[in-house]
Amino acid sequence: MAFQLPFNFKFGAAAPDDGVAKSARPSRMMEYDQPLVWVVILLMLFGMVMVYSASISLPDSPKFAYLGGKNNYFLLRQALFIAISMVAGLFTFRIKVATWQRFAPLMFVGTLILLALVLVPGIGTSVNGARRWLSLKVFNLQPSEIMKVVAVLYAADFTVRKQQYMHKLTKGFMPMAAAMGLVGGLLMLEPDLGAFGVVVCISMGILFLGGFNMIWFGGIGAVLVMVFSTIIALSPFRRARMFAYMDPWKEGNALDKAYQLTHSLIAFGRGELFGVGLGGSVEKLHYLPEAHTDFIMAVIGEELGLAGVIAVIGLFYWLVKRAFDIGRQAIALEQHFAGLAAKGIGIWLGVQVFINMGVNLGLLPTKGLTLPLMSYGGSGILFNCVGLAILLRIDFENRVRMRGGRQKGSK
Repeated sequence: MAFQLPFNFKFGAAAPDDGVAKSARPSRMMEYDQPLVWVVILLMLFGMVMVYSASISLPDSPKFAYLGGKNNYFLLRQALFIAISMVAGLFTFRIKVATWQRFAPLMFVGTLILLALVLVPGIGTSVNGARRWLSLKVFNLQPSEIMKVVAVLYAADFTVRKQQYMHKLTKGFMPMAAAMGLVGGLLMLEPDLGAFGVVVCISMGILFLGGFNMIWFGGIGAVLVMVFSTIIALSPFRRARMFAYMDPWKEGNALDKAYQLTHSLIAFGRGELFGVGLGGSVEKLHYLPEAHTDFIMAVIGEELGLAGVIAVIGLFYWLVKRAFDIGRQAIALEQHFAGLAAKGIGIWLGVQVFINMGVNLGLLPTKGLTLPLMSYGGSGILFNCVGLAILLRIDFENRVRMRGGRQKGSK
């Protein structure tokens, strides 16, 4: 089928089947948020450069003997992931927001099944003691990344459907709590506390924005803090990591549980204002573990200094703010699902960026969570792009409505 992409690249001659009548489409007006697209592309390309810089010495390590001495292995794979993700984003953009709302419950159930499959021996793939992936030969699919997108859509749909019960605990919160409890149980079996935390923040944030009772919200928030504290207290390795985080330089901690944190802090210290220069990091030379994934921000801090860190923070701040602006515009146009979904995407990205940067800077206990759009990884980049394509679609439909356009078949 012929179609036109939102970037003016054409396959065939037909216009996009975007649900908007041709007569209602103006001839001279931008139909998508171009600055948002360029910020996303900039973050991905900058991330690809930093992945290459952070991983260039990994072939020297026996742990990465499978690389065969190829120091561009992660660069080439990241470039492939970005290309696939952008194509997926282009096709996602073509799906109407109403379709995401209609299928949100079904997608939630399907993702739950995927989360359960990773726990099945012979199906799920284990890496570093965690079973979080499904092998697709070309790359490993991580269902928890899918759940972040699906949690946004499901929570937004639930809040819209249950709007009249938002002030009631039993009908307004308990069904969502049961759903998130099921997700949390599966994620903790992997285990993946970081993803569970992000999903909980997404769900609670959307309920709050949807008008959930403030008194109940505060009480539930306190309960969640107790739940996560209990999980940490009952887990020996998480408890040890927490104590190490509180005093990383204590004798024994720096070379054990706080090893990643101390070397991340050393990297930021070496970077000072303008860094030691791109490619000049010492910490990435087998001192800082996971330098190309969870701790890529530390490499940025060492090589590009405070200036580089502030630039990255500024780009993510603009991205999250733009998501909330799009959400407010959708709600003003009485598109409540679209508005909550847009804000949910902002919450998801904002929370994950905050946790990743907080861990790198020693503001939060060490937890494996990637930096969106920048860290190495196929699933992360892919579903970041899918989520942002949904955001672009919401903005696109906002623009159509503000121009007086109408959906096909509407009165």
